[in-house]
Amino acid sequence: MQDAFAYCAELVRTADRDRFVSSLFAPAQHRGALHALYAFNVEVARVRELAREPLPGEIRLQWWSEVLRGERPGEASANPVASALLTVIERYRLAVPALMALIDARCFDLYDDPMARLTGLEAYAQKTSSTLLALAAQILAGAEVEASEAVATSAGIAYAIAGLIRAFPLHAARRQLFVPLELLDRHGVEPQDIFAGQSSKNLRAVFADLQDDARRHLLAAHQQMATLPDAALPAFLPVALVRPALDRLARCNPFAPAELSPWRRQWLIWRAARNPARIAG
Repeated sequence: MQDAFAYCAELVRTADRDRFVSSLFAPAQHRGALHALYAFNVEVARVRELAREPLPGEIRLQWWSEVLRGERPGEASANPVASALLTVIERYRLAVPALMALIDARCFDLYDDPMARLTGLEAYAQKTSSTLLALAAQILAGAEVEASEAVATSAGIAYAIAGLIRAFPLHAARRQLFVPLELLDRHGVEPQDIFAGQSSKNLRAVFADLQDDARRHLLAAHQQMATLPDAALPAFLPVALVRPALDRLARCNPFAPAELSPWRRQWLIWRAARNPARIAG
């Protein structure tokens, strides 16, 4: 079993560096559980890249749903991420329905159907990013977790939108549209212009609206941070990257987003760990 948790730690270290660095500020006895949760997120988030086609992706996500329902005990015990995750679910009493909803939300990733409305994007972000924050907070804070849920909702939406803005060129290249059609229509941008790689003043206005929405949720999280139990704070450290990332993205061509350097990302997380007011500040 220790090998399973070690596998999860290495997967998160290589595939989700921000959350891995943040986990190092959590108490040692909880890090393995965080790594198992984050490794599960890596696995379901990259299903499209691994499966290439929707049907194999659907089958893979269905496999994870069946694992969580206890229907594949033999296969789960042979899979290090599944094995570690099931142990963590039992040990920390994580809500399986929340994990199932996360898997269901990831089905959107498999297809090229556009995101219709901003409320739909926020619901997607809440079921994925916010859920992950809330479950990580539960691992760390236990019975005090209810105080984390409202912060997790707002912070998770802000974090997810910032990440989707960064990933826009990748999504556009494979004709996948997370940017809501509602915003495109508002500013007179056609999806085909995006798929053709055409930047414009109107497209930048679309992204300004998206960034404003992320900042609105980040402000809500900042106003709620005082309600967080101290034990839960390491779960929220990746959120410290949102404001600096948005500031940098606001100055960029949407098709060429500027990334925060790895050392700066690590420094921002370290700074927020020393001063939690900077997590969503």
